[in-house]
Amino acid sequence: MIPRIRLALLSFLPVILAGCASHQDGILAAAGKVAHIQRDHLLQTTLLVLIVIVPVFLALPWILWRYRLSRNRKDYRPDWEFSWPMEILIWGVPVIIVGVLAYSLWGTVHQIDPYRRLDKAGPAPIEVQVVALDWKFLFIYPNEHVASVNELVIPAGREVAFTITSDGPMMSFMVPRLGGQIYAMAGMKTQMHLSADQTGDYRGLNTQFNGTHFPEQSFVLKARNEAGYRAWLTKARAHPVLDSADYARLAKPATVASPLYFGGISDGLFDEIINKYHHGGHMAGAGF
Repeated sequence: MIPRIRLALLSFLPVILAGCASHQDGILAAAGKVAHIQRDHLLQTTLLVLIVIVPVFLALPWILWRYRLSRNRKDYRPDWEFSWPMEILIWGVPVIIVGVLAYSLWGTVHQIDPYRRLDKAGPAPIEVQVVALDWKFLFIYPNEHVASVNELVIPAGREVAFTITSDGPMMSFMVPRLGGQIYAMAGMKTQMHLSADQTGDYRGLNTQFNGTHFPEQSFVLKARNEAGYRAWLTKARAHPVLDSADYARLAKPATVASPLYFGGISDGLFDEIINKYHHGGHMAGAGF
C-alpha cells in the first residue's frame, strides 16, 4: 500500500515542477512597479480567502466523523432549527471578507490605472507606440525615430508610456513580469505605463486568440542600462526607413523568424494606422 502511495505522489512531481517553472516567468516573479503591486494584491486576496477555505477543509472530515451512521452518541436533537452564533459565523465572516476585498481592490485599481503616470515627479517617460499585427508586434519610438518588430528595448528604471492599437483583430498586450495587460483594438488606442526594476530580458505576448499562429505571437522586452539603450538606438538607426509601402507588406498576416529593425519611420504612421478604420480613412500608397 505504501509503495503505491509514494508512486502516486511522485506522479504529481512534473505538475509541481511545471508550476515552479511558470512562476519564474509570471507575475509572482515581479520585476516592475505595477507587477509588484499586483503580486501583493494577489497574495493578500489569497490569504483573506483562506480564512474561509481552511476551516471548511478542516471541518469537513470532522463533521463526517462526528455524524457518522455508526456513532453511539445520544445528543440527537430533531427539533433544533436555528442558532444565532452559527448564523453570524456563516454570513458575517464572508460579508466582512468581501468588504475588505472590495476596499482593497478599489484602491489597487486606482493605484495602477494604466492611463496614469507611475511617478509624476520622475523624468518624462519613454514613449513607445505599439501596433499589434497578425502575428507580431511593431514598436515605434516616435521621439527616437526608430522602430522594431518583436523586440522592445527600454532603459531599466525608467517609466515607459505605451500607446497601443491593432491593425487587425482585437489582441492583447502583456509583459507578465512587469504587470498589466491591455487590449489592442483597430481604430482605437489604449494606454499603459510600465517600468522594469532592473536589467534583464522579459517575455511579452499576445493573450487574445487571433488565429493560426496565435501561440507564436510573442516578443522579448530587453531592459538595459542607459548606455545599452543608447547603443541599441544607434544600431537600429543603421537600418532602412519604414515607409507606408514597407508597412503594407509587414502588416500582412505572417510570422517573423527574428526581430526586425527600422532606422526611421514615416511621419504620422501610427495615426494613419488608426485613422484608416474611421470613415474615409486610408493609408496613402499602402494599398488599403
